Parts: sequence; structure tokens; C-alpha cells
Amino acid sequence: MENKDALQNEDLMQDETVEATENATENATDATVTEDSKTEMLALQERISELKNKILYQQAEFDNFRKRTMKEKAEVIMMASRDTLTALLPVLDDFDRASKNEQFTEGVNLVWQKMQSTLKSKGLVEMESPIGSDFDPDQHEAITEIPTGEEMVGKIVDTLEKGYILSDKIIRFAKVVVGR
Repeated sequence: MENKDALQNEDLMQDETVEATENATENATDATVTEDSKTEMLALQERISELKNKILYQQAEFDNFRKRTMKEKAEVIMMASRDTLTALLPVLDDFDRASKNEQFTEGVNLVWQKMQSTLKSKGLVEMESPIGSDFDPDQHEAITEIPTGEEMVGKIVDTLEKGYILSDKIIRFAKVVVGR
């Protein structure tokens, strides 16, 4: 019996040793799993950060695209207006020349004033090119040069056609005669 008790005690001790070894192995595995989980979690957080940055980049790119498209659309509309107004400029010049004639009737004068006010409301501005002002090749087109006195060299002697500006852009340069 004593042998039986001793054997049972040994078996119990071996069972406890095996159990302790298994617990130690599980704890070691848990530590490894925890270490692997942390690494995996860091990798996933890094991926999330990358994806957030890509989304922000795409949103900014789309916003820039939308703004650029709106600007291009406005420019297309302005160019259509520019072509229309450029086609009307000779008519405006004819009215201007006719207004200097004494037989210019009051009705035509009213039409001319209405046309001028309509064009101004659309953004058309007449360029100032007073006689005696300096010739500016960025605003004027020299049709001819005529000999003048010293004080008129490089200055505007006469304006043949007025220049016009539409939305801060020159659509027709003033045609002038320059003194030399």
C-alpha cells in the first residue's frame, strides 16, 4: 500500500509538473500572440493612415479639378462675348464717325447711346488715347508715323480707331498716328 500511495503521489506530482509546463507553454504562446498582434496592429494603423492620406489627396485633387473647370467655363463664356463684341466694334466706330456729322438725327443718337450703355454693361470699356500722350505699344497700334515738332516725338498725334478692353483684357488695340 505504501508503494501504491507513493506511486499515486508520484503520478500526482508528474501531473502537476505536466500541467505547470503546459501553463508555461500557453503563457509563452500568449506572449508571442500578443507580440504578433501588436506588430499586426501597428501595420494596420499604418495602412489606415496611408489610406486616409490618399483620400485627402483625392479630395484636394477633385476640388482643384472642379475649380479649374469652373474657371475654364467662365473663360469660354467670356471668349464668346469677346467674339460678339469684336464683331460689333466696326458698327460702334461707324456710329462714332456719324455722330460727328451735323445731320445726325436724334433717333440714331439715342440708338447709339443705348448701344454704348449696353456694351458698357457687358464689361466693354473704351481705352483712353488722348492726343499728346505717350505711345504705348502694349495698348496702341501705330498705323503710321508723321514728322512733328520736338515736343510730339513718340507721342500720339491722332487716334484713327479707339481701343477697347473687355474684363481687363485688351480686345482691340487703339490705332494711332505717332509723331517722329
